[in-house]
Amino acid sequence: MDRAIPLLSLLHFADTAFPTGGYAHSFGLEHYCQAGIVGDADGVERFLLAQLEGTAGPCDATAAVGAARAMARDDVDACRRLDETVDAMKAVREFREGSRQMGRQTLRVSARLTGDDRLAGYLETVNAGAAPGHHALAFGMLAGVLGWEAEATATALLYSTTALLVGAALRLLPIGQVAGQAVLWRIHPVIARVAREAAQRDPADLWSFAPGLDIAGMLHERQRTRLFRS
Repeated sequence: MDRAIPLLSLLHFADTAFPTGGYAHSFGLEHYCQAGIVGDADGVERFLLAQLEGTAGPCDATAAVGAARAMARDDVDACRRLDETVDAMKAVREFREGSRQMGRQTLRVSARLTGDDRLAGYLETVNAGAAPGHHALAFGMLAGVLGWEAEATATALLYSTTALLVGAALRLLPIGQVAGQAVLWRIHPVIARVAREAAQRDPADLWSFAPGLDIAGMLHERQRTRLFRS
């Protein structure tokens, strides 16, 4: 395979314009903003760091890398088991449903574009209710099909997630495009480190601990007015 093709496919599927439906979610940020806990660019940066360090890196990116490696050895059952573990670790209903919705969409589009029977088969399993189909697993399975390197897979997933949340912040707060890009730029080293840790972590050791974010997600569904689904 041409060396440029894995890079192009990685950019394609990690693009924030890719139709996962992630734009409809803030994963707790909306509650933080409405409660006055996050009100400026510095607050957004702290929120993103909590996401990366507490859940996106040790759980989602780790699961994506594990799924990629399982797909590389054609072990779809290992992906399903990992999918179920991620599902059990997402205690907040809105976060869990958002991740599942994004995963189904990723599987639907990626199966169509790649023509891979394993992705198409897993989508059928998810649609039948026999697997959760979380976004991290769908992204990781796709990585295994397209030959993305482990650290690149984790980096792309984390960057895409962070960029989507910066986009949510711009709709929730009057911080401006340049300030939002500055936050994203400053977080690059953290994304790189957390991705490297995820690539080196055994999938059996994935974890998630972000109680503040979980509480914000639980309170979000009770808000009288909501711009986002989570």
